[in-house]
Amino acid sequence: MKLKPVIIALVAILATTFFLSCSSDNTPPPVENKLEVNLSTSATLGSYLSDKTGRTLYYFSTDANGQSSCSGGCEALWPVFFVDNLTADKLGTGLTLADFATITTGSGKKQLTYKGWPLYYYAPVSGGVNTPEATGITTGDGVGGVWFVAKPDYSIMIVKSQLVGQDGKNYKSDYTVGDGSTIYFTDGKGITLYTFKNDNLNKNNFTKADFSNNAVWPIYETDKIVVPSTLDKSKFGTIMVFGKVQLTYNGWPLYYFGQDAGVRGANKGISFPAPGIWPVPVKDMPAAL
Repeated sequence: MKLKPVIIALVAILATTFFLSCSSDNTPPPVENKLEVNLSTSATLGSYLSDKTGRTLYYFSTDANGQSSCSGGCEALWPVFFVDNLTADKLGTGLTLADFATITTGSGKKQLTYKGWPLYYYAPVSGGVNTPEATGITTGDGVGGVWFVAKPDYSIMIVKSQLVGQDGKNYKSDYTVGDGSTIYFTDGKGITLYTFKNDNLNKNNFTKADFSNNAVWPIYETDKIVVPSTLDKSKFGTIMVFGKVQLTYNGWPLYYFGQDAGVRGANKGISFPAPGIWPVPVKDMPAAL
């Protein structure tokens, strides 16, 4: 009978040990939810898109119409980014699934897009081979003046595209008929912006007080100034137009063209009502007077 208290004590110890073991040491770790697309931050570039390992994603300015224009040797230098069956739970904070879509490149590869922009990595040649950038590196930004980190909040983007007027003719950068790409500004989703040659410094001379003609040339309404790194942010500003905020560049108020109908790559306004009256804004355009 003297052994009974000892046995009871041993049972109590074993029960306590089993409980603690089950409640802590043997508890399975939570399942890791590996995010496929995140927002990374740079002291100079701000927020930008990155993959699950932190590698930077990029936009290409010649993808004006939302399709990949990177082919041949370009594909090795700028590999496409793609995630199969992307879902909302695979996106980092600040990203929305509706902003992503999938396209097929000319070479048959699947590629993810963000806000209409195809997404790429940068893999510069090192030691004779294309070597992808390491985590957190953004050396691809600004390359050739046409490659930029994929930011979630651009209010201005740069595109390089052929100008095709409402009259169906191709135009060069000087608004004479002919073929040739022009580098100009769009909004963050790639919709073409315009200036009006009859405006003055920070003065909209087109829009009526009742906005009855705003559907023809809608003002670009925003007070946000987030631009590609190759542009001088200080040249952008805002003005008030009958109670609405309009973005400006070098003192020129910025507009959309109604007949572009919000279509990426459309720039019909450059010939309406005649070439040169509503030019697209470009980096080196002279300041308004």
